[in-house]
Amino acid sequence: MNARISKHAENELIRRVISREALEAVLDAPEQKVPGHGSITCYQSRIARDGKPYLLRAMVDDGKQPPVVLTVYYTSKVAKYWSPL
Repeated sequence: MNARISKHAENELIRRVISREALEAVLDAPEQKVPGHGSITCYQSRIARDGKPYLLRAMVDDGKQPPVVLTVYYTSKVAKYWSPL
């Protein structure tokens, strides 16, 4: 996906030690896209870190051209955020 990364998302990549490659992988081939508020969509994929399951979630404003990554983070609350198909 050709998306712009907001300054906040850039800071979160550094602060949360998330590689740009991991973010790009989720944007290019998310396991799920979960609708958010308005034009915001959550792109998410399951990832194992240190042998534990996590979700890498990126909030993207798809209403912009190009889309804008608003924030990105890992969460261990897989069951809370994973949408069953």
